Formats: sequence, C-alpha cells, structure tokens
Amino acid sequence: MLKRARMVLWVLVAAAAALLSYLTIDWYKNELLASDDAPFGGAFELVSHAGTKVTRDDTLAKPSAFFFGFTHCPDVCPTTLYEASTWLKTLGSDGDNLNVYFVSVDPERDTPEVLADYISSFDDRITGLTGTPEAIEDMLKKYRVYARKVKLEDGDYTVDHTASVYLMKKGGSFFGTIAYQQDSDTAVAKLKRLIES
Repeated sequence: MLKRARMVLWVLVAAAAALLSYLTIDWYKNELLASDDAPFGGAFELVSHAGTKVTRDDTLAKPSAFFFGFTHCPDVCPTTLYEASTWLKTLGSDGDNLNVYFVSVDPERDTPEVLADYISSFDDRITGLTGTPEAIEDMLKKYRVYARKVKLEDGDYTVDHTASVYLMKKGGSFFGTIAYQQDSDTAVAKLKRLIES
C-alpha cells in the first residue's frame, strides 16, 4: 500500500513538473511574440555575398529567416540550406515575400566571394551575409546565437553553432524557429504563417 502511494506521488510530482515546464515555455514564447521590443534581434551591418551592404533596416519590409552557419560546415549547414531551398520551392511565388539569409559565423574564412560560390548550389533567393569578426560577434549576441571555434588535431578549426533557423516578422520582431531537420511540411506551414503575419 505504501509502495503504491509513493508511486502515485511520484507520478503527480512528474505531472506537476511537466505542467510547470510547459507553462513557463508557453509564457516565455507568448511574451516574446507579443512584444515588438522583444529582447531578441537588433541592428546589424554586414556584407552580402554580392558585396553590398546589408543592415537590419534592409530586412524589415518583408519577414525574414536567418540561418547562422559557415561554408566549411560538414553537414548541418549544407543540409539546412538544401532544406531551405526545398521550402522555397514548395512556397513558389509566396517565397518571394520572404528574406532568407545565411549568416556566416566564420568571417575569417567566409569572404563575400567564398559565400557567393558556396550558396550558388542552393536557391538563388538565399542571401549570404558576412562581415568583420566584431560585426558578426555583435549580431550573434543580439540574436542569441551560440557559436564557438573549436581547434582540430590537424591545426585547422571548425565552429560549433546553433542549428535552428530564426524567423522574424516584417518589422523585425521575433516569430519563432525552425528546428534542425524539422519535418518539411511543418517548416513550410510555419513559413506560410510567417509570411501571412
């Protein structure tokens, strides 16, 4: 009897913890989505793969999707850019109403020329962005993106980084994310809602 009561108590504790976690995440998400002054995102000044200056103001006329990665990335980045190309193809002309940016977290190697060559394998509606290490670091902080250089045994390095795609509404407020390798139908549905928002 005591064993059964203890088990019921543990189930109740687990259920309460799950409910509290859900409510906390839901509150945070709603607070972030409700505020145009959300503590996420902000001004930046970078250079596109075509060599033109791109600032936050240039992105505000349409909703935007930002993916942070680098051209030497072995799998996450090419996979995500391929998926983004597929999403844009599925969206068709609606995809023209969306900015899609691939922001380098490795500005030392990712010059505009290197980015231009790299993203030429993907949908031409994707714009590569790079800049000085200081400008990239500033944007990473504002967009809460994790990126850390990791030395390899051969003396080279790779970069660990956040793998989600960040979605921003027209006007620049946070909308949500697309997780790495999220189901394509779910990702496209999120992008449609973003475009319509």
